[in-house]
Amino acid sequence: MRASILFLAIPALLSTACERPVVVTPAPTVVAVPGPAGATGATGATGETGMSGAAAQKGDTGATGATGATGYTGATGSTGATGYTGATGSTGADGQRGKTGDNIVIVPTR
Repeated sequence: MRASILFLAIPALLSTACERPVVVTPAPTVVAVPGPAGATGATGATGETGMSGAAAQKGDTGATGATGATGYTGATGSTGATGYTGATGSTGADGQRGKTGDNIVIVPTR
């Protein structure tokens, strides 16, 4: 940056030594004064309505799965044989009658 300022300053110093100074007068200031508003422009034409989009297609229904095979019913087992009823046992002999015991009387004491 210092070098560029130096290169600009050297020609400026050399030219001022040889030439007459030029007087520059500033340009007059221009002030814009707004005038009355113009008429409103016409409304543009309405554009065309766009086309409706295509309806989406429905998906296909999936295939139905196969039914599994039916299994076989197992064989019915045989009923076992009925057992015999055992013989009725004999009734034992009647025992003898025991003797009659004594009566005991309890008398409370006071």
